[in-house]
Amino acid sequence: MPPGQGKGYSSPATRGWGRLAGHAAPVAQLDRVAASEAAGRGFESRRARQTDLHTQSLLPRAQFEPIAPDATVLPGFATGEADALCAQLQELLLTSPWRHMLTPGGQRMSVEMTNCGRVGWISDRAGYRYQSIDPQSGRQWPPMPAAWSKLATRAAAAAGFARFEPDVCLVNRYIPGARLSLHQDRNERDFAAPVVSVSLGLPALFLFGGMQREDPTRRIVLFHGDVVVWGGTLRLAFHGVQPIADGEHAATGRCRINLTFRRAL
Repeated sequence: MPPGQGKGYSSPATRGWGRLAGHAAPVAQLDRVAASEAAGRGFESRRARQTDLHTQSLLPRAQFEPIAPDATVLPGFATGEADALCAQLQELLLTSPWRHMLTPGGQRMSVEMTNCGRVGWISDRAGYRYQSIDPQSGRQWPPMPAAWSKLATRAAAAAGFARFEPDVCLVNRYIPGARLSLHQDRNERDFAAPVVSVSLGLPALFLFGGMQREDPTRRIVLFHGDVVVWGGTLRLAFHGVQPIADGEHAATGRCRINLTFRRAL
């Protein structure tokens, strides 16, 4: 759910989708040979994970991949529109750029975010909520592009939820290492409408659980263009994202972008 600055649409190599994290700190009081070996093992582990995810992305996939009753993955559903989504996002960022929000407890979220639509989701020491004004700019959130809303409506219908009309889109940016802990989407006025989540860029390990935080979770690999839809009996299911593995994607560069469509009002 949660500051680089959008500077217009450019090639993935120069775009960067905002500033990345700073440089790693030097290793102190550690034998150089041991440090080198540890770094080598870490690099091999990361490279193996990236290779495994890349291999999985090349395997044949079904048109629908049920997670559970009322929860479905639509593999590649948004792939054909991904370039347009990325270009439109760059325009939105000129009005409401990325930012790290704070939890009510004062913790800085690792995921950067922004919003578009009638309202936007925010978090600070006052709590989680929706509001029509972007607290960073003092202006209304940018309107949701019509193509985004239509995509969400079509995806929801394909998953069995007809006539979904989102009024907000939460846009999250995950750089390598960023994660989203298990949570429920429960700040909406009612839970009759589903949630539609679109993945762009680097792959992610999506966690989908039950109605209690301690319920077992399923680990689902999401690739560029995949869409997840859940609602009905599982509308308040706990879900999250494991730390993003390092990598580079032609569409987004060194990050994953997630568009989450909801009906808030």
